[in-house]
Amino acid sequence: MTDDKSRIYPLDKIRNIGIIAHIDAGKTTTTERILFYTGRTYKIGDIDEGNTQMDWMEQERERGITIVSAATTTFWKGNRINIIDTPGHVDFTAEVERSLRVLDGGITVLDAEEGVQSQSETVWRQADKYRVPRICFVNKMDKLGADFLATVQSIENRLGANPAIMVLPIGAESSYKGNVDLLTRKVLIWGSDELGAKYDESDNIPEEMKAQVEEHRAKLIEKICETDDALLEKYLGGEEPSLEELKNALRAAVIAYKLVPIYAGTSLRNKGVQPLLDAVIDYLPSPKDLDHVVGHNPKTGSEETRKLVPEESLAGLAFKIQNDPHVGKLTYYRVYSGKIEAGTYIYNSVKDKRERVGRLLLMHANQREEIKEAYAGEIVAIVGLKETTTGDTLCDEAKPIVLEKISFPEPVISLAIEPKTKSDQEKLGYALKRLMEEDPTFTVKTNHETGQTIISGIGELQLEIMVDRMKREFNVLANVGAPQVAYKETVSQMAEGEGKYIRQSGGRGQYGHCFLRVEPKPRGEGNEFVDAIKGGAIPAEFVTAVEKGSKETLENGMLLGFPVVDVKVTCYDGSFHDVDSSEMAFKIAASMALQSASKRASMQLLEPIMKVEVTTPSEFMGDIIGDLSAKRAQIMGTEEKNRATIVNALVPLAELSGYATQLRSMSQGRASYYMEPSHYDVVPQNIVSAMLAKSTFTGRVE
Repeated sequence: MTDDKSRIYPLDKIRNIGIIAHIDAGKTTTTERILFYTGRTYKIGDIDEGNTQMDWMEQERERGITIVSAATTTFWKGNRINIIDTPGHVDFTAEVERSLRVLDGGITVLDAEEGVQSQSETVWRQADKYRVPRICFVNKMDKLGADFLATVQSIENRLGANPAIMVLPIGAESSYKGNVDLLTRKVLIWGSDELGAKYDESDNIPEEMKAQVEEHRAKLIEKICETDDALLEKYLGGEEPSLEELKNALRAAVIAYKLVPIYAGTSLRNKGVQPLLDAVIDYLPSPKDLDHVVGHNPKTGSEETRKLVPEESLAGLAFKIQNDPHVGKLTYYRVYSGKIEAGTYIYNSVKDKRERVGRLLLMHANQREEIKEAYAGEIVAIVGLKETTTGDTLCDEAKPIVLEKISFPEPVISLAIEPKTKSDQEKLGYALKRLMEEDPTFTVKTNHETGQTIISGIGELQLEIMVDRMKREFNVLANVGAPQVAYKETVSQMAEGEGKYIRQSGGRGQYGHCFLRVEPKPRGEGNEFVDAIKGGAIPAEFVTAVEKGSKETLENGMLLGFPVVDVKVTCYDGSFHDVDSSEMAFKIAASMALQSASKRASMQLLEPIMKVEVTTPSEFMGDIIGDLSAKRAQIMGTEEKNRATIVNALVPLAELSGYATQLRSMSQGRASYYMEPSHYDVVPQNIVSAMLAKSTFTGRVE
């Protein structure tokens, strides 16, 4: 247990950073090296051996991929660095999204041979959305085909970034041995120490590189000076600014998203990581640089700001929920302002609830250290919160604030799941509830018609891992159906309908009567209910019942049983009976009115469209494009890269079942593909007709 004095670091000595990249670019390996060189671990973890610190889940070690973002704290040259290692796989995009929301800076890791890949673009856009300054690390310089300058070019072309080359690699592929630091003209060579903890520094730039070093150094200085008027004047006057001035100007430019410093190395061979750590300290922002955070007051709606200092009132964001077998539910919390103490109460301004902070933990992957209090700029885990979910703001009740929430993509694929035995039934409900708390892109619904439980997510791998976790962590055995595409329904034109429900039996009857209008809304805007009743034609409490009935009907679908989206429902007239009207009667009437309106509103089925990128040797390109076209794909274009062709296409998810196997057999196992959700689009009528013919859905509008 550290004493509290050593934990309170000045704000300008704190860095909250994340490591983001495409699958297999080397994020976790880079994090493991950082932990080793900063003295956090005594042994370098290796993914292939399954003994990494950050990938601590059994599933991560078996598959060699990162599934959950892991947080850790380490120290470098008198600074405290909080690191989050995020997954690269698109199925776990929620982990990246929520990590970026609370980070101050990022390291983007790129593969020196592959350059910028599709997932690199996705995480880059996510980081842009939350305005996260970043540094690029061109990893795998020892790999066959590694090309540093081509990778820098792809950063400029594909990411639209303005790269500032900070180092030039000495050699490449198997002859890569170190870098020349352009600002100081120092040569750093790794090799004398196998673990890379020590490196040799000298001024002996190889003869054949001298001209190149000077050329790139001049370009770098010019780029830095262009971001600062005072330096530019000095530079144009023929005077070179001092190293200190250049570093300060570069830091300001990085924080203002004007420049992205580029470093090179190979994490697996332990080369080039220390300069990257120095760059984190030199150029990425501390909470002090970001100054303040903006939110709004939940009661008045007015804008509120909080300075990122411990003296302010408390405000922070719960960005991740994790179920820990030893301590229960952990809530990861980024403290933006003020301080939080164990044993006190905290206010959840989104849920309008008070929560008790049981214990505070400083996390190191899945190991933990208990602390008494945490201050602005820290990332900690709280034990004991009951109501808080991902994206909630936790603050001081006397000065409430709601910070910007985290937005997550919608699920596009689902599975039916049922417990194997009666005793698994109860455990299944508990396990699903816990997993839903952890992953906001994982949703659970019960289909009342079939009694099945349907789980949905971003991709098959995510659902496969959820089922695996149920078995291992919660001991639930379940039967799982084949993956199903998460279709949606909508209307394409305005229509009106009447619903009248009258039942007369002995005693009190039932009477509900309403007129509804349905109309389409722009894609992605969600459903809306409008009360347009005039002169009390239906009393207010029954209008609420009409709204509930409409909502239930939209959720259960009217064409094939899929949720209806992007529809505006207006209740504009109706009648009631003093004695016989009830909530139930109006709910049924609303359902009847909606069904009647939908018959005339030209219902459409929407399907998820995936952005697919196939990398293949050129000789198979024709077959692959032909096959994609047969799958109703829209080919967006092709590009050549290192003897391979990349085909970009938009393809309906429904057509991609078993695509990995087909692609392997078409290309003798040499092509690979990557996909991520793009948008929803209308399903062609002939396919809808075929689905209607096969469907067993009984609530259909005929």
